Amino acid sequence: MSPLIIVLIGIAVVLFCIIILRLHALLSLLLAAVATGILTSQAQIYDYAIHSNMSDASALALSVQTIGSRLSNAFGNTVGKIGILILLASIIGAALMKSGAAERIIRSLMNLIGQKNASMAFLSGSFMLGIPVFFDTVFYLMIPLVKSMGIRNPKRFSLYLMCAIAGGVMAHSLVPPTPGPLYVAKELGVDIGVMMIAGLTIGAITVICGYLYALWANKKWDLPMRSTADMPVAELKATLEIEDKNLPGLAISLLPILLPILLITGNTLLGMAIDLDAEGTSEFQLSLLHTFKIIGDSNIALFISATIALSLMWVRLKDAKLFQKSVSESLMSAGMIILITSAGGTFGQMLQQTGIGVQIGELAGGSQAAILPLAFLIAVVVRTAQGSATVAMVTAVGVMNGFGGAHGFGFHPVYLAIVIGCGSKIFPWMNDSAFWIITKMAGMEEKETIRFFSYLLTVMGLAGFVAVMILSYLFPFA
Repeated sequence: MSPLIIVLIGIAVVLFCIIILRLHALLSLLLAAVATGILTSQAQIYDYAIHSNMSDASALALSVQTIGSRLSNAFGNTVGKIGILILLASIIGAALMKSGAAERIIRSLMNLIGQKNASMAFLSGSFMLGIPVFFDTVFYLMIPLVKSMGIRNPKRFSLYLMCAIAGGVMAHSLVPPTPGPLYVAKELGVDIGVMMIAGLTIGAITVICGYLYALWANKKWDLPMRSTADMPVAELKATLEIEDKNLPGLAISLLPILLPILLITGNTLLGMAIDLDAEGTSEFQLSLLHTFKIIGDSNIALFISATIALSLMWVRLKDAKLFQKSVSESLMSAGMIILITSAGGTFGQMLQQTGIGVQIGELAGGSQAAILPLAFLIAVVVRTAQGSATVAMVTAVGVMNGFGGAHGFGFHPVYLAIVIGCGSKIFPWMNDSAFWIITKMAGMEEKETIRFFSYLLTVMGLAGFVAVMILSYLFPFA
């Protein structure tokens, strides 16, 4: 059976289960993953594995696995990537809210820039943080602040949420040193510095367009603030009544948010600056790099942050039963988010194993006309079909390299790298684990996530594509 038909069947199963049968998202995604996995032949799985640079033995071993083994491995892979992060992020978020730290940050922010400018603060802040730090980590750290601000002005809650999403998500696919743009730049022979400048330029354009969409969507659709297990609305409202003298200081309140960002960023920058194989590398540099590789790992950095946040919550509550109850609620909330997100990741990996990315690449490989639109379209189709922005970027750049390199196209290859990144943002939906993370942590329904996340990224991706087409025509730099 054609990979395209299998993908369409998988998508139809998800939509039918959620919209018609009203099944829980977790069950719907697992059913779709099972259906997709059963329809995928051993030959298709083998071809996918070979194109994913697996050895012949590994590809053969994957192709003969039972559907149960492939599902459990895919589920486990997703949990391994995001499970600890979501768990710790849920603890940090709950602790910041219940300790009053988030309230202190918001009050200080309002005093500094005013409530009218809060949306721009979320937008610019998430964009800058999204350069060295993965988008999911940025979102985990900002969602408590978004909710604290939203409780003050519920009519602008969706605006604050979209601003926090818009900045970080575009930086993640356009500006190195995050893996996607770094890989594409290296494959196309683009200097990292040039890629960063181009990514920041196009990223700024897309973020502005995203902000304009956010303003429009905030007026068109209402997004109520709903209670989540770790952040009930009643408790959020209660924090508004706390006197300033009873809140923790600003510095200690910011520490659980800023410390992991500094550690993760430090690890990234040191990894780029220190060459382990260089002759002049000192013992101090090696020790520093080794230390930051440990404490700068996102799991460890958030663990340190969670410890600080829990200490703040204990100082405020000073009650063992309340403390235990708050931690338990955050863990239960995180558990459901991890399960749904992992089911989405499992569905996405089952779609990848159909070989849909390979088929799209082969279909596009016969045409060299309109290179930039072609690269953009490949990234769009692969992203929408199987949910991974990174896989979409890798597929698109692989097809473009099949044309013999990007230096003979009449424009600088950085435009090709950027347009691939923009295409990888188009219409994330239920096969994307980030879709479910945002849905559950923001307390949204699926249709609301499509309005305030999927459409938002689509607008920004299209804006980036238009900007690249114009700039490549005016300033080809070939």
